Amino acid sequence: MYVRTITRKNKDGSSVEYVQLAHNVWNKQKGFAQAEVIYSFGRKEHLDIQAIRRLVKSLNRLLDPQDVIRQERNNDRLRFERSRRAGGAYLLRALWNKLGIDACLKKAARGRSFSAPIREAVFAMVANRALAPSSKLAMEQWAEDHVWLGTQEKLQVQHFYRAMDFLLEQGEDIQREVFWATAGLLNLTVDLIFFDTTNTYFEIDDPGPSQLKAYGHSKHKRNDLPQVTVGLAVTREGIPVRCWVMPGNQHDARSVDQVQKDLNGWNLGRVYWVMDRGMTSEENKRILQRAGGRYILGEKLSGNKANERALSHPGRFTKVRDNLYVKQVFVDGRRYVIVYNPEEAEADRRKRQEILDHLCCRLQAANESGRPRAKCKAILHSSLGAYVKEQKDGKLGIDKARLKQAEKLDGKYLLSTSDRNLSAQDIALGYKQMLEIERAFRTLKSSLGLRPIYHSRDDRIRSHVLLCWLSLVLVRIAETETGQSWRTIRDRMEQLHLIEFSDGKHRIRQYTEVTPWQRNILRTLKISPPDRIVGIEAVS
Repeated sequence: MYVRTITRKNKDGSSVEYVQLAHNVWNKQKGFAQAEVIYSFGRKEHLDIQAIRRLVKSLNRLLDPQDVIRQERNNDRLRFERSRRAGGAYLLRALWNKLGIDACLKKAARGRSFSAPIREAVFAMVANRALAPSSKLAMEQWAEDHVWLGTQEKLQVQHFYRAMDFLLEQGEDIQREVFWATAGLLNLTVDLIFFDTTNTYFEIDDPGPSQLKAYGHSKHKRNDLPQVTVGLAVTREGIPVRCWVMPGNQHDARSVDQVQKDLNGWNLGRVYWVMDRGMTSEENKRILQRAGGRYILGEKLSGNKANERALSHPGRFTKVRDNLYVKQVFVDGRRYVIVYNPEEAEADRRKRQEILDHLCCRLQAANESGRPRAKCKAILHSSLGAYVKEQKDGKLGIDKARLKQAEKLDGKYLLSTSDRNLSAQDIALGYKQMLEIERAFRTLKSSLGLRPIYHSRDDRIRSHVLLCWLSLVLVRIAETETGQSWRTIRDRMEQLHLIEFSDGKHRIRQYTEVTPWQRNILRTLKISPPDRIVGIEAVS
């Protein structure tokens, strides 16, 4: 079976070419093969090229991929050279350009004669965080051999470090422009700003001279290692607003003043600041109300007389959902909302019962031994000591009064707010969205490889966190728009490869076939699928 072209002459002497699909049939009577037309495509100048392409693509499904390439190039000597992951980088590049980040970097670099490919190096580092986090040294080989970033630019370690310095210089402007571009792209309503901190440590013996690295209270239980504190503000959808890098020994409450001042100039309008109880202090409440700001803050359940009075205030709870009840009270002119979750109350009760069962065994052993050290160990234990008291006979026993007090707090948390008009239901539901910032921190630490940090200089540490923040923006946009986890999106998209073939004279680069799942993800993100052929170039 073959395609043939025949020529016919008209009466006026002109020629017309027709394209036909034919095959040879043996004529027994004449004793030779004759061409038999199976289908006529019509006049050559009137061919439906798109229809022919669809037909060829349909037929290619019956062939092996290498046979398809050979047929497309009409060259049996075509040799496979290599294959690199390309789908994840293609998706990230499209979002990168949609947000105008490359244009922002280009604007910042205007008037400066960089010999290094700064913008490409920045994108490569951000993509690396999202796809395969590694050190800057390992990234050079990754960008060369393992991934197709959409450019043939040769990236070296020196380019990455120069790009990090440049990025830090423009960090404030880049974060502001990226956030507003994101807000416009996703049509965000910026009414709640959630802020929290985490820390990341360095596995080194001597932190060296630094204003950031310090020993402090570690949320990872690694008080033996120097650390830095990372602050993050996100919207109710979990979209990052801005990041901060602060000394590792700085108390969380001290960061509020800096955060509020930095975002005041962003013209966010009147927003609610939502923070957990680690940020709560009278000074911070005053700070958050500057320039008309408002707050919703988690409050400590004990150790504060006003809070304890609010918790003991009489009144009925109003049901918001099956697992959420609220009650608002006023103490000393301040508005509080008490939130009760029956499911969490049951979980608290079970956890405390486990502690008490273990405590009874410990107390019995301590009383029988009579050793003071055992008694002190039981009293000072972080989880057991709260319910232990020394009795008149010198033995240790359960503090029933404290136990009863703890039972009253099961499943409850206390919120305070500066707003008198927002409903108690909205306050409770708004605060519950603090889970979004916890989710952002989990993504930073796991998927994007915030830790470990391979840098020792303060400026490089700040730049590293900024790279992770940019990567988090792209990842959260993809997750928000598609409803899929980044791990799923990344793993499926990375199945799209860029393959390279050569016949000795030319090198052909082309993408593998886009799967229906990949096409659907790209369509949801309003990204066009890549052209099959990337380029054909002469081999030098």
